[in-house]
Amino acid sequence: MNGAVFRNDVHAQLAQIARADIVVGIPSYNSALTIGHVVRAVQAGLAKYFPDRKAVIVNSDGGSTDGTTDVVQQSSVEDFESILLHHRVAPIAKLAFPYSGIPGKGSAFRSVFEIARTLDAQACAVVDSDLRSIAPEWMELLLKPVLEGGFDYVSPLYHRHKFDGTITNSIVYPLTRALYGKRVRQPIGGDFGFSGKLAQFYLGRDVWQTDVARFGIDIWMTTTALANDFRVAQSFLGAKIHDAKDPGADLSDMLYQVVSATFDLMENYAGVWMPVRGSEPVPTFGFEYGVGLEHVNVNTARMLHIFREGLVNLREIWLEILGAGDLREVERLGALDDAAFHFPPGLWSRIVYDYALAFHRRKMPAEHLIKSLTPLYVGKTASFVMAAQGMSQAEAEAEIEKLCMEFESNKDYLTTSWKKGGVP
Repeated sequence: MNGAVFRNDVHAQLAQIARADIVVGIPSYNSALTIGHVVRAVQAGLAKYFPDRKAVIVNSDGGSTDGTTDVVQQSSVEDFESILLHHRVAPIAKLAFPYSGIPGKGSAFRSVFEIARTLDAQACAVVDSDLRSIAPEWMELLLKPVLEGGFDYVSPLYHRHKFDGTITNSIVYPLTRALYGKRVRQPIGGDFGFSGKLAQFYLGRDVWQTDVARFGIDIWMTTTALANDFRVAQSFLGAKIHDAKDPGADLSDMLYQVVSATFDLMENYAGVWMPVRGSEPVPTFGFEYGVGLEHVNVNTARMLHIFREGLVNLREIWLEILGAGDLREVERLGALDDAAFHFPPGLWSRIVYDYALAFHRRKMPAEHLIKSLTPLYVGKTASFVMAAQGMSQAEAEAEIEKLCMEFESNKDYLTTSWKKGGVP
C-alpha cells in the first residue's frame, strides 16, 4: 500500500539522517503555547538516558496557524550541562512538517510510523503536544522497555484525579481488559512507546482512509498490539496534567469516537477475544509514587438531569437495545432521589455489552446508536462521582476494579449473544 506523502525537503532531511535508533513523534495542531516545553523535555530525556543513540524528534502537524512548527524548530535545552553527567555523543535531529492525508491524529501518527520505517528505528514513542506534566524521565520509561526489555508496546500508566478519564474508567478499560485479558490501565492514554517492528505492522494495516486516521488511533494501537500477540507492558509516568473536562459536559462526540473505534475493533478481532476469560496484569515499569492532582469539578445534578431526560426521549431506543428487563432497572434508577441514586456495576456492564451487540447487528446507524448511550454513561458517571466523593484515590480505584470484575464475569453473556446474533 502507498505510504505517507512527504514534501521534498522532508525527503532530503531523511536522506541526510539516513538512519536512527529512536524516533519520537509529537503530533500537533495549534499547540504553540505548550509544544516548546514538550520538545525540550523530550530532548532532555533523550540526551540524558540515551546519549549514545541517534534520535530524531518528529513534529507531525495538522496545519497549525499559530506558529507551532516554528516553536518546535526554535525549542532546545539551553544548558545540557545542568541535566547531564556526561556529554551526549549522538546528535538529536528535528523534523517539523504538515502531514498529508485525512485530517486527524491517526494521519499524524502514520507519518511518524513512516519515518520510523524509513530510518529503520528500533524504538519509537509518541507524546501529546499539550502536556504540562511531561518530564525527561518519560523518554526512559517509554523507550527503555523496548530497547532493552524486548517489549513491542508500552502503554502509559498515570495517576489521574478520580473524576478524570471517566470514559476510560467506565467503558474502555473494563471492556478492553475483559475482551483481551490484559490489564492495560490506560489504553487510550495518548503517550506510548513501541518497537520499530510494531510501527511497520501498523503501517501495513489498511486503515489509513478510515476513521482510524481521524480519531480512535490510541485504542486502535493498543488493541492491535494486544490482539496480534505483541509483547505489551506499561510504564508509570506520574501525573498527566492537561485541561480536564467536567464529565457532565457535552462529551457525546468524544464518546462516539472512542466507543465506535472500540466496537469496530471488536468486529475485527472477534476470533481473538471470544475465547478469552479473566485477565492478567501486564509488566509494569517505573517507580509508582503519589502525586498532587488538579481537582476536577463535576456537576452531578446536571448529569442526573441528562440521564432522566434520556429516559423520556430515548425510551424506545433503549428498549430495543437493552430489552425490557434491563430497561426496567434503568427506569427504577430514574425514579430515585439524587441522594439515593446508585447505578449497579453489573447493570452497567450488561448495558455496554448490549450496545456492542447492537453495533454488531447494525440495529441503527452507528453514530445514532452510540450517542444514545450518552445519558446512560452520564448517569453511571454521576453515580460513581457521588459514591467516590469521600474516597481516597486508592478507594476509588478499588471501585473501578469491582466494575472490571463485573465485565469479566458477564462476558459469557456477550459471547453467547454475539454468536446467536450475527449480522442481518
